[in-house]
Amino acid sequence: MPEAYPTPLAGQRLTAALLRSMQPLDLRKTSDTPRPATTTTTVDPHLQFTAEANAVYTWNGWIRYDGPTAGDLIVAFVAPTGAFGSWGGHGVGSTIIGATSTPTLEIDTSRANGYMLRVESNDVTQLRTYGCLGVGNGMSLLLSGTLRVGSTAGTWGLSWAQSVSNAAATTLFTDSYISVQRIA
Repeated sequence: MPEAYPTPLAGQRLTAALLRSMQPLDLRKTSDTPRPATTTTTVDPHLQFTAEANAVYTWNGWIRYDGPTAGDLIVAFVAPTGAFGSWGGHGVGSTIIGATSTPTLEIDTSRANGYMLRVESNDVTQLRTYGCLGVGNGMSLLLSGTLRVGSTAGTWGLSWAQSVSNAAATTLFTDSYISVQRIA
């Protein structure tokens, strides 16, 4: 059955707050965030919000990033205690396959020849590594998922770092976004 939140009732007064609650919440990076020499994932300062208790959300987004080939990008999500859900990302795998490599499809493993494209379904807070082609070579990562919040409200957001510590920064760029829609 289709879900919508909230479901207005006949005769219910339409308020600004009710109309706002029907709109997607768009989280957009308003400035670049570089992270050099760290493998500790930290919530992005722009791509987070406070999820309400007992709510269900769907979301999708586009992340533009670059970084050193040896550094790569780890992506995970933080969620309130007791939250469930899953997410997936479509992006370049790690280690990136060079033009002279023989392409192969890997099943949830990373070897010297690496992934061509990562497409796994992940638990709501599980991390994944995506490849970089070097500073100055912009990459894209498409993300989508669901979040089912239990009885505890709290922060949900994109948490990220380098996969391997490198003095050259891995950077998430301005205008990367995640659009979140409450559906129940």
